[in-house]
Amino acid sequence: MPPITSPSARLRIGLAGWCCPDWDGLVYPSPRPRRFQPLEALASLFDTIEINTSFYQFPRPEIARMWAHQVAANPAFRFTAKLNRRFTHERALETDEVAQFTEGLRPLRDAGKLGCVLMQFPWSFRFTQENREYLIRLRRAFHAFPLAAEMRHSSWASEEALGTFIDYHIGFANIDQPDHVKAMPPTGFLTSSVGYVRLHGRNNRNWMSEYSKPAGPDVRYDYLYQPPDLEEWIPRIRRANAFAAETYVVFTNDAKAQSVVNALQMKAMMEGKRQIAPPGLHMAYWNELRDFVERPRQEVLFEMPETAVA
Repeated sequence: MPPITSPSARLRIGLAGWCCPDWDGLVYPSPRPRRFQPLEALASLFDTIEINTSFYQFPRPEIARMWAHQVAANPAFRFTAKLNRRFTHERALETDEVAQFTEGLRPLRDAGKLGCVLMQFPWSFRFTQENREYLIRLRRAFHAFPLAAEMRHSSWASEEALGTFIDYHIGFANIDQPDHVKAMPPTGFLTSSVGYVRLHGRNNRNWMSEYSKPAGPDVRYDYLYQPPDLEEWIPRIRRANAFAAETYVVFTNDAKAQSVVNALQMKAMMEGKRQIAPPGLHMAYWNELRDFVERPRQEVLFEMPETAVA
């Protein structure tokens, strides 16, 4: 399949999070060299990373400034950040907490390194009049940021629900998730200038298990996409990217660094070029990444003469 060639849209493919203990020896060297920065290393491979820790704790401005510095070498890089669960799951919308969260991300926004903020809602958040009004309240509270929302219940795919996204300039996060009752199906909606795709994997057995702690392993995301799985998403991403100002494609299947493998594969499929995979990852996933390695330089055995002899 030919790569995307739209000059007007910026497609960014990357990962959700970067603080994964089981990535040592795979994505990161083990032991890590002195002053090694995981975020800096990933920013040399990808153009986006979704900040996951902001879902569990409010970001701090000094940390956000450090993150902006660590990705500065990649001018195309943009973070996205998950809105804290206080707002999406606990439905608390206190003025001081809104201000605290906003200030925590302000250094990234001011540095031009924040693409949008993602509101991830649980499956229980269905399309009702009450939930619609709460979504609008969130849009108004966080007016400082471009917003996207992930809805896991299929009721939000209705025409009326999509109209709310469009009316209030909220991006629709198209998701790939295991199939279950009233699950949001794969979609390719674009409801604002921001296109968003999140690929969670298809681990049906563990998908409905309890949420783990932010730093612990999460068996729900233990899944490795195969190339045909990824190819299913390319037409949807193409359609959204054709009209979006920016499109973010984020892999959340971080167990065993499978998200890194799949993000490298997707970049190759959509951009027509292969990145060099970290050595440990290449060894662990040789079959998937056998072409994602630096080729040895071909030695010239015989030099050709400058002019051919008649």
